[in-house]
Amino acid sequence: MLDLPKVHDPRGNLTFIESNRHVPFPIQRVYYLYDVPGGSDRGGHAHKGLQQFIIAMSGSFDVVLDDGRDKKRVHLSRSYNGLYLCPMIWRELDNFSSGSVCMVLASAPFDESDYIRDYAQFMRARWCP
Repeated sequence: MLDLPKVHDPRGNLTFIESNRHVPFPIQRVYYLYDVPGGSDRGGHAHKGLQQFIIAMSGSFDVVLDDGRDKKRVHLSRSYNGLYLCPMIWRELDNFSSGSVCMVLASAPFDESDYIRDYAQFMRARWCP
């Protein structure tokens, strides 16, 4: 988890993010998930080289992280906190609250060949050179 700058103002707070300063990579792509139906999940994959930074812009959701040995559930609910994801971590997003918005900053444009969508393949790639 990384804390982002928070500028307090009685008119409303402001948070900003800068490449290579607040996230440890140059931001090449931004996308967001919204209107996720109750009970649905997203993710269910790993990336070979992509780095990501996930922020709950509104509402809340959980990110389940799996490095092939340990699993950890992280609850995101504040727009001034974010979760850094390095490559080769299996991730699943679930427990979306009503009206939640998940923003993802990525280190590269979309590339289908960077995805590992099969968990068994992820485990083989994770522990075999």
